[in-house]
Amino acid sequence: MERAALDAEKLRRDVVEGPEKFFSGLEVVESTGSTNADLVARAMDSDADRLVLIAEAQEKGRGRHERQWVSPARAQIAMSVLVRARGIDPAVLGWLPLLTGVAVVDAVRAATGVGAVLKWPNDVLVEGRKLAGILAEIAAAGADPAVVVGIGLNVSLTEAELPVPHATSLLLAGAAETDRTALVTAILREFAQRFAAWEAAGWDITELAAAYRDRCSTIGAQVRAEIPGGEVLTGIATGVDEFGRLLIGDRAVSAGDVTHLRAEY
Repeated sequence: MERAALDAEKLRRDVVEGPEKFFSGLEVVESTGSTNADLVARAMDSDADRLVLIAEAQEKGRGRHERQWVSPARAQIAMSVLVRARGIDPAVLGWLPLLTGVAVVDAVRAATGVGAVLKWPNDVLVEGRKLAGILAEIAAAGADPAVVVGIGLNVSLTEAELPVPHATSLLLAGAAETDRTALVTAILREFAQRFAAWEAAGWDITELAAAYRDRCSTIGAQVRAEIPGGEVLTGIATGVDEFGRLLIGDRAVSAGDVTHLRAEY
């Protein structure tokens, strides 16, 4: 399949030089091991902030729990963003990947017409199949922590190219738009708007949490959670608390694999 390259110059004009003036730099590379790892290394420079790195192909892309994220070249969006959350309370820093999930969902809905939703904590689903994954890594701790957030979104993968049966792509979902340059622009603008609003609110999570809960399909679902240490918890997911943890019955889950269970009739 012939797949078009990203238009790096247009992205820089629209995203970096656009009216928002949020991002300081954007780079597109043909191939790299991991965009997250590359930006984590750049975070050693204390001046590095609000940088975007996109790869046409990743050789060692990673998701949560060190799972590989593999895709043919130019069939996906493999992108990482480096931001510094200046003066944030470390207790709410875990909301950054959730904010990114909201931004991706809103961008996908607006640009493609596809009804994307979130699965806790930050997988993007379409009709129960995984469209995108998000991985956040703290690159530098302290009063102004630097965080790298990676986004992997399947765009033009065919059924035969899917990494796992429960994945999907915008092409398979019948998206009205599969131009990756337009999609990257939409995602970054949504992210910039959300992050700037959160920062302006003094890192108060009230508005962000409401937006996340509204888009999270896990809330209200019967779920099975495999918690680190081997414990398995089953029940109704009743909400997300102020730290972004999933509430299952009277338990708050901060990490683990969560599966939505189908009702049996």
